[in-house]
Amino acid sequence: MLQELTIRDFAIIDKLDIDFRSQMTVLTGETGAGKSIIIDALGLLAGGRASVEFVRLGANKAMIQGQFVLPKDAKTFKILAELGIEPDEVLILERDLYQSGRNTCRINGHLVNLSSLRRVGETLIDIHGQNEHQELMHPETHIKLLDEFDPKLQALHKDYLAKYQDYRQLKAALAKREADEKAWAQRLDMLEFQVQEIEAAALQANEEEQLLEEKNKLDNFQTINTALETGYQILTGENLDVVGNLGTAMSELDKIANLSPELEQISEKVADAFYSLQDVSRDISNQLDQMEWDEDRLNQIEQRLELIHQLKRKYGDSVAQILDYYEKIRAELSEMQATEIDVSKQEAAVEAAYQAALSLAQKLSVKRKQSAQVLEGAVKQQLSDLYMDKAVFKVKFFPVDELTENGTERVEFYIQTNLGEAMGPLAKIASGGELSRIMLALKTIFAQKQGVTSIIFDEVDTGVSGRVAQAIAEKISQIARNSQVLCISHLPQVAAISDHHYFIAKHIKGGRTETQLTMLEPQQRVTELARMLSGSEITPLTLEHAQELLALATKIKQDQQAH
Repeated sequence: MLQELTIRDFAIIDKLDIDFRSQMTVLTGETGAGKSIIIDALGLLAGGRASVEFVRLGANKAMIQGQFVLPKDAKTFKILAELGIEPDEVLILERDLYQSGRNTCRINGHLVNLSSLRRVGETLIDIHGQNEHQELMHPETHIKLLDEFDPKLQALHKDYLAKYQDYRQLKAALAKREADEKAWAQRLDMLEFQVQEIEAAALQANEEEQLLEEKNKLDNFQTINTALETGYQILTGENLDVVGNLGTAMSELDKIANLSPELEQISEKVADAFYSLQDVSRDISNQLDQMEWDEDRLNQIEQRLELIHQLKRKYGDSVAQILDYYEKIRAELSEMQATEIDVSKQEAAVEAAYQAALSLAQKLSVKRKQSAQVLEGAVKQQLSDLYMDKAVFKVKFFPVDELTENGTERVEFYIQTNLGEAMGPLAKIASGGELSRIMLALKTIFAQKQGVTSIIFDEVDTGVSGRVAQAIAEKISQIARNSQVLCISHLPQVAAISDHHYFIAKHIKGGRTETQLTMLEPQQRVTELARMLSGSEITPLTLEHAQELLALATKIKQDQQAH
């Protein structure tokens, strides 16, 4: 369940901290006070689409944070494990919206992308808005609703989808090969040639740099050799012998080094110079010993560099890129060679995959028809509670020509709203008010099965009154027995039956509109219900009526708990 909600700089909300409780909470208040903005904030927290218009004017960013307490069997734990987030019974979702359009999403402090936030959010929050019943207006969604009714049906559909995807992939591979057999063969030949050419070159990492360095030495052999010889003769030759003369100077200065600090310092500097030049002369001598002109080696290097140059023109700008390309095409070649079987074998594999998928699709269809009968009875009972007792709800099945991701059929809900009328597609027959009640009936049935921790109703009771309004209130209260329910409503019947009641008001502060939220005490609830009943002036009669509504609601909830 949603335990705490924190909102900062969101639309007209400057700062709002809300503590929520279990069962049913209703939010009432004047139009434009920000009731639906709170629902918008929850929608964004669950991964909904954002807009910079949500950021409060003058603020750099809007922040929404929700703290949830999870039941031990919550579906959320599995998703958290898949995301690499340590599961915890307390879960904190946070989303920041910046004026620049950037979004930042966190789950328990871990940065996540929006799709990951949405995956987790869908298991926590289910928002049912006044327009959500439009889902019933799209028959293609009906089969999804039927599958959601039965967990065993969902598991069977998941198994079918795996088989269906196998079939689709094999069928696509066969179609691709049959459509372009020549292109397949050409690609195979080209990959084989490229792999062989790069393998034959036996390239090594950093090889080109090492070859260029060696070539540079051979190209400049005479210049390097002359410079080394001259330098060595100057340092140790008979004519100059700089090192020898410096050694003599060092010996002479060493004799007087102890006479003063200044002389000792001079002696040490000359000694340092002597030993340094002595090391240098040895290094030069070693280099001269290693110097060898090898014209064959130069030719080998130039040929090798030319080969590398040719390969770079084809496969990359460096040896490293060539080697990366080689690994990529070798993997592709291996895959193509592995699948290079006779077309007849591919066709047999496609047929086997089709039969496996078809077998599961048939089982899925049988299970769907069984679940449909149970759903029809459950919906009829719920509609009867909502004063549509004459309505007949049916789940119709229609075969399709080929396998789809839903199997061998499509599903559409049909309804007969009154006796004597024809049964027809729900999307064409039902009125707006009837659609709202049908969706509420389905929500009541699904609430026990879906495991969503918080269900939000955003003014789903608009346009109803009297006994239908009371029936809707009782139905929402019934849902709250199994899930936490947050409800925005204008109906006093819905507000009265809630377990907790928040009042939302707007006020002006510093020339800006701000939203204020207050948890109502029992007497304050009576006053607010009286306001909702009268619309303007609160009279002793409306207060008495409000108290009567609360008493009736208490009795209804006691009866619900007893059953």
